[in-house]
Amino acid sequence: MSTDTWLVVGLGNPGPGYAAHRHNVGQMVLDELAGRVGGRFKATPGHRAQILEGRLNMGGPKVVLAKPTTFMNLSGGAASSLAKYFHVEPDHVIAIHDEVDLDFDSVKVKQGGSENGHNGLRDMTKALGTRDYLRVRVGVGRPPGRQQTADFVLSNFSSAERKELPFVTGAAADAVESIVNNGFDAAMRSINGGAGQ
Repeated sequence: MSTDTWLVVGLGNPGPGYAAHRHNVGQMVLDELAGRVGGRFKATPGHRAQILEGRLNMGGPKVVLAKPTTFMNLSGGAASSLAKYFHVEPDHVIAIHDEVDLDFDSVKVKQGGSENGHNGLRDMTKALGTRDYLRVRVGVGRPPGRQQTADFVLSNFSSAERKELPFVTGAAADAVESIVNNGFDAAMRSINGGAGQ
């Protein structure tokens, strides 16, 4: 049985008022993964997160699924605290987040690089002391017309998008599984078609 541990952080804002927002799609993906692991999230106030420990397949690596209980722009504290507690290096930390630079229903993986103005990623980079953690980027599309990006991501998916959302969160969960089971490079080739972005 693998001794590797992966920390999978779903970015979002806490509380039911934010739960359906585009900005919380990372936590929606965690709910999908929790169903695959089998179990429920438990509060860990010392780490400012709800976590679920388990495995995505028999004999596979241990995964720690984490939902920070802080607001998005303070996500790094939970990620850093849990990484230290579970002895997880940055190349085994996966952040799942919304990405306005990808069309809705697109999923891409990435290691390191710019945070593209995403406050949750920016805080994770600061707290972890590196950009070299992994990301699963879940496309939410660009804001329509002149709508501000901040207003757009803090709004609910459209009714048409909600019909497709289970497929999107499923694809993002598959991406996490691919990274954990096959390694990042193989997952990137499969998901991105070989492109790093």
